[in-house]
Amino acid sequence: MSPKEIVQKFYKSDALIDRDVMQEYLHPEIILDWNSSKGFIQMNYDSILNLSQELSKAYVRSKVRISHIIAENDLVSLRYSHFVKTIENPREEMLLAHFIVIWQIKDNKLFKGYQMSQIS
Repeated sequence: MSPKEIVQKFYKSDALIDRDVMQEYLHPEIILDWNSSKGFIQMNYDSILNLSQELSKAYVRSKVRISHIIAENDLVSLRYSHFVKTIENPREEMLLAHFIVIWQIKDNKLFKGYQMSQIS
């Protein structure tokens, strides 16, 4: 599978709200540098899994809509919007945030990530 296909499959999965699925995509030495509207966060394997677990407590559904994706060698860049459905209101889809991320793929897993986001 190509790096682009790996990233597309990751964002089409329930990994963002399912810790077990998330584990399938993460390299054990993963580092994610994340600049959000609330500041800078550096995440590792465990903190990413914990975030996925926390998101699963609030959201019953997660959907990513990719608007741009570019791949070169082991790097994949994409722009996407993340939509969720809350436990309190599972019928209404809500825009959570907009993202731009660059992923480096190693051993067919997400290895290094550089991400920026803005809450909707």
